[in-house]
Amino acid sequence: MARLTGARPVAARRWGCTAAAFLLLRCCLPPPPPHSQKADLSGDATAATINHSLTLLQRLQELLQNGNGSDSVLRVRTAASDETKVFHTHQLLLGLQSEVFESLLRNQSVVTLHEPPETAALFEKFIRYLYCGGVSILLHQAIPMHQLASKYRVWGLQRGVADYMKSHLASESSQGHVVGWYHYAVRIGDAALQESCLQFLAWNLSAVLGSAEWGSVSVELLLLLLERSDLVLHSELELYTAVEGWLGRRQPEAPVAERVLRAIRYPMIAPSQLFRLQAQSAMLARHYGAVQDLLFQAFQFHAASPLHFAKYFDVNCSMFLPRNYLAPSWGSQWVINNPARDDRSTSFQTQLGPSSHDAGKRVTWNVLFSPRWLPVSLRPVYSDSVSGAVQPVRIEDGRPRLVITPAMSSPDFAGVSFQKTVLVGVRQQGRVLVKHAYSFHQSSDEAADFLAHADLQKRTSEYLIDNSLHLHIIIKPVYHSLIKVKK
Repeated sequence: MARLTGARPVAARRWGCTAAAFLLLRCCLPPPPPHSQKADLSGDATAATINHSLTLLQRLQELLQNGNGSDSVLRVRTAASDETKVFHTHQLLLGLQSEVFESLLRNQSVVTLHEPPETAALFEKFIRYLYCGGVSILLHQAIPMHQLASKYRVWGLQRGVADYMKSHLASESSQGHVVGWYHYAVRIGDAALQESCLQFLAWNLSAVLGSAEWGSVSVELLLLLLERSDLVLHSELELYTAVEGWLGRRQPEAPVAERVLRAIRYPMIAPSQLFRLQAQSAMLARHYGAVQDLLFQAFQFHAASPLHFAKYFDVNCSMFLPRNYLAPSWGSQWVINNPARDDRSTSFQTQLGPSSHDAGKRVTWNVLFSPRWLPVSLRPVYSDSVSGAVQPVRIEDGRPRLVITPAMSSPDFAGVSFQKTVLVGVRQQGRVLVKHAYSFHQSSDEAADFLAHADLQKRTSEYLIDNSLHLHIIIKPVYHSLIKVKK
């Protein structure tokens, strides 16, 4: 622990600080080789590296702990407390890591720093990092540690904490943390962290909707999520219920509430459920005038043939595009045990489209999974030699392949194309979450990058749960506008 004592007179320590700086530099720089060794460098097979870096790190920690040879003092004060934390430090080490400390300590040896309680609580860890280059943090410490690294311009630590946050989005915490990290990323302008948090929230929205984290979602974040078609959740009705709860807790102004309610994709909700919402939802009744046109259009969509509806209305918009729904009518789970072993196949059915007009129509889908499919360029060919030997092909040259095709064709498919999405579930921090999502082009039966970087041969692969590949295949019918009839 850093000593909580007053600053010693600088004059009494002036020789000590110069000696300490000299010794530190001598320890960090390797000694020049003797003249007798110059000729031996190219041919001496007995050369070896002697590494005492751990001993050096231990001595640097002792310098901070004991304050030996310190030439500067940091006094950390918090507005909410009368306590002052005092750290006897070394200007050389602080200046090497932080240009802010280098400037602060250039003409003074005692500096008073004012920190809020959350960063003051981590200041000792922060200073220890400057001496030793390592620090351990918990989920709730990520933001204050990042704030310290940013304030004092310790860029290596700042990048390290940001990487920690990106790799621990799936970690479980009592109050949740991803929403808070997203809002923090927006405030500091970290676009990469912001996008990582947004993608995680979109792909695991059902888990977020049922957590305490949902209530802390800002208006801006909620609207961003509602715009996305890659949200993974059970149904659009589940999303409406969660949005209604959010509006009830936050009580935003009417224009905000109406904008949120208009982002719900009502055509993706069955008519029976829409009738129940109109009769039972107090939130919908309060803002009925703002969404009345959308509800009427949704009922028209369910009542008419999609082909007929598309003649009069623009269906090439997000309102008529399904999200990634997990309900059985939209797709199927597929758990592949020992996926590296051999090819597998399965089949399942979905309804033709979200319109109630198509509710009784089913499409059968055939799925083929191959763990070691070879592109044409890597397939074995016979050589021109007399033996006619086949070129050797390594197993690792192949890559996983997933092909999804309809088992039939039908006139009902007119004006409809199918967007296929495959979710890959992974276990992180004891929870099964969606980390990978592969979307097929509408004209293709497979995704070119499906599990392109996965190593299914290893039982410890992040893509496997108990040596099984957990997939969820989603079929999203997309309607296309036809020639419009003049009204």
